[in-house]
Amino acid sequence: MKYPFLDLKESNLPYMEELVAAAERVVRSGRYVGGEENTNLENELCSLTGSKYAVGVSNGLDALRLILRAYIEMGEMKPGDEVLVPANTYIATYLAISDAGLIPVGVDINPDTLNISSSLIEEKITNRTRALMTVHLYGRVAWDEQMKNIARSYGLKVIEDNAQGIGAVSKTEGLYGGFSTGNLGDAAAFSFYPTKNIGALGDAGAVTTNDKKLADTIRALSNYGSDKRYHNIFRGLNCRLDPIQAAMLCVKLRHTDNENESRRRKADVYMSEITNTKIKLPEIKGDGKDHVWHQIVVRIPDGLRNRFMQRLAEEGVGTDIHYPVPPHKQPCYKDLQSETYPYTEKVAEEILSLPIGPGTTIEDVKAICNIINSIAL
Repeated sequence: MKYPFLDLKESNLPYMEELVAAAERVVRSGRYVGGEENTNLENELCSLTGSKYAVGVSNGLDALRLILRAYIEMGEMKPGDEVLVPANTYIATYLAISDAGLIPVGVDINPDTLNISSSLIEEKITNRTRALMTVHLYGRVAWDEQMKNIARSYGLKVIEDNAQGIGAVSKTEGLYGGFSTGNLGDAAAFSFYPTKNIGALGDAGAVTTNDKKLADTIRALSNYGSDKRYHNIFRGLNCRLDPIQAAMLCVKLRHTDNENESRRRKADVYMSEITNTKIKLPEIKGDGKDHVWHQIVVRIPDGLRNRFMQRLAEEGVGTDIHYPVPPHKQPCYKDLQSETYPYTEKVAEEILSLPIGPGTTIEDVKAICNIINSIAL
């Protein structure tokens, strides 16, 4: 394609020498599980987010799973308890809740932000609700005063699914004084899947928190439930972070602000130069620091999306849909398919992601805008 949706090789080219050196360092070290590379990454994450503790784990889904498992082991939750979750999210958010024996309770979205609607949260709370899992979807912070007040009033744990929002800054202070994603609630899960703003060269994830007991429990659970060698205090898992991925991420993590600013500049061009009246652009307010544009998601109503995608493809523009089928409509959640979330279901038929990754230049974005503006349906 002339304008591919994402080129992962291009994403890593600026760091190639450092990445090769980091990989060689790990190979020569003889330490291939755990060790200094992981500790360095965890320290970098604490510095980035302002959190006191970080635990590297195998991937973003496992990060969420481990948070919930840890809360169960700590007696904060039990199987059958409910976790509030946005209906519009990647299915991993739901899977983590189900895996822990907890019940995902969907909350519809604000159609302007595409994130969980704070005004709809309270009506979903029951005497079994124990947590709110907020998702910084597409890189936009999903946190505000109303959400914070509800969590405090009902004593809910706040878990951030921060798979897509690394480096975003909230306008609203977190529960414990932070403003960065990863430090707004009680715990946060990160994904470093290669397509993310900061991506590994394979699967990788992490948890951040200010709760030492939670961090220690997650670290043990991720290592066969062991707090020291041959001493297993939990029936744990093997969800450890590969140190070669930790080394890759230490190279890239220090460039988080630059990567995010690059995406913001491209998003600004899309927002200012798309004039096609069939396109509904994202709503942005303030200085834009609360959005890191993991995806730029526009909406194309009136059943025209597929035709629009086809026309873009004919002009060499790659696109994607994040996500075409909400979790409650997936075959694995047959028990939830009777639930209705009008806004989530509507936007799932309209959303379209445009190229914004590192391999897409400002000149590319301007050309794509011209193509979009020329399409008449």
